[in-house]
Amino acid sequence: MNRKTALVVSAFLLTLTLGGALPATADGFRLELEGGAAWQLRNDFAVPGTTGTRIALDEATTGPFAAFRGTLWADVSKRTSLRLLAAPLRTTASLTPDTPVEFNGTTFPGGQPLDVTYVFNSYRLSWVYRFKSSGPVSFRAGLTAKVRDAKIELTGSGLSSTKSNVGVVPLIYGGMKWQMTDALALDLDFDAAAASQGRAEDVALRLEAKVSPKVDLFVGARTLEGGADNDEVYSFAWFTYAVGGVAIRF
Repeated sequence: MNRKTALVVSAFLLTLTLGGALPATADGFRLELEGGAAWQLRNDFAVPGTTGTRIALDEATTGPFAAFRGTLWADVSKRTSLRLLAAPLRTTASLTPDTPVEFNGTTFPGGQPLDVTYVFNSYRLSWVYRFKSSGPVSFRAGLTAKVRDAKIELTGSGLSSTKSNVGVVPLIYGGMKWQMTDALALDLDFDAAAASQGRAEDVALRLEAKVSPKVDLFVGARTLEGGADNDEVYSFAWFTYAVGGVAIRF
């Protein structure tokens, strides 16, 4: 079992282990399925970070790209929940650089077509606490362990090179909901962190409509931004999404 598989499997096993302590109550779970379109406002990288050639994928194409994610909420108690999230992201671009491109130890000649695949899959496990509220506005906060599965692959002129990176990143989780009516709510949700090694933010604002006691529909916008700057890799990306989906309680 490689390192990436081990990290992902460990996160799922931890969730299942904690899930064994969940109360057997009605509506203890909530499954959210989200889909939409993503545009890259920024996506530039260099490998190695200090000597590689800087490439800006957003100058080749902004999208849109298909974007999907799934989130499972499991209530542990009246005020605490676990959240398990899977958010794959993949973009492709073709460009013709004017000068040679140095990437991950391989030199791609200038003036020749170059295909680039960018992958940034995210798997997260969160513990979330919901604060007591006496009005229409409520708040929640928690901690997230994020498994980052990233890859950049360049192919052209009979050459190919791939830079992969898998790691665990701690994030702060937060959220706020405004229950405007019995059927309509506005929800703000985010994971974020910043350090000298880099930063990451994932923020969504959604309008939710209750269509039955167990089903909600939602539409909204999401922004995903972050990156790192070190000797090994320079990579920063910023995506914006238009999303919609369904939430099912069971």
